[in-house]
Amino acid sequence: MFLSKHLKVYDKKMSKIGYARVSSTGQSLEVQLDKLNQVGCDKIYHEKQSGKTAARPEFQKCMNYLREGDTFVITRLDRLARSVIHLSQVAERFQAENIDLVVIDQAIDTSTPTGRLMFNMLAAIAEFETDLRSERQLEGIAKAKEHGVKFGRPTKRTDEIDLEIYNKRKEGVPIGQLAKDYDLGSATIYRILNDVFEKVSTEATKLSLG
Repeated sequence: MFLSKHLKVYDKKMSKIGYARVSSTGQSLEVQLDKLNQVGCDKIYHEKQSGKTAARPEFQKCMNYLREGDTFVITRLDRLARSVIHLSQVAERFQAENIDLVVIDQAIDTSTPTGRLMFNMLAAIAEFETDLRSERQLEGIAKAKEHGVKFGRPTKRTDEIDLEIYNKRKEGVPIGQLAKDYDLGSATIYRILNDVFEKVSTEATKLSLG
């Protein structure tokens, strides 16, 4: 059984894949790359990109390269995920595809029972925070609706609507009331009033010159 297990591992040709990232040009990748090489990574992807930026081409290439049975290696957990939601998504994929995770500086190794437990706990916390955030958002929307706040697609601007808003404002309708009636922000109402005023002024000038 011991021999067959290791033959199965060999057949899979499992790889140890490293990923390094720094978030600014003032930081160096060398420290991370040295650590990844020291643990024997077969292939290393690296880039200089903010973790908050969705576009991380090298990270995406790395994720696409990973296969069942591989080990993904990083120096710190914050090199992996952009958010708790992202961490939860990655954890689900790794578990489904039997991909192990090694986080060097934080001593996490999901090929061991302790490391697997630690990572599962982190993923569970991430999922809990996501659910909690969604619940709070729904509660906030419900309370806002109770106070008359409207949700949904804002009013589509047309020349007719802009002129209507302009005329109502001239009649004395408050900015706040216009914003509520047309489901627009106050800044948008002011912008509409300014746009219409400029158009009216331009037309008036043309008529006087003509």
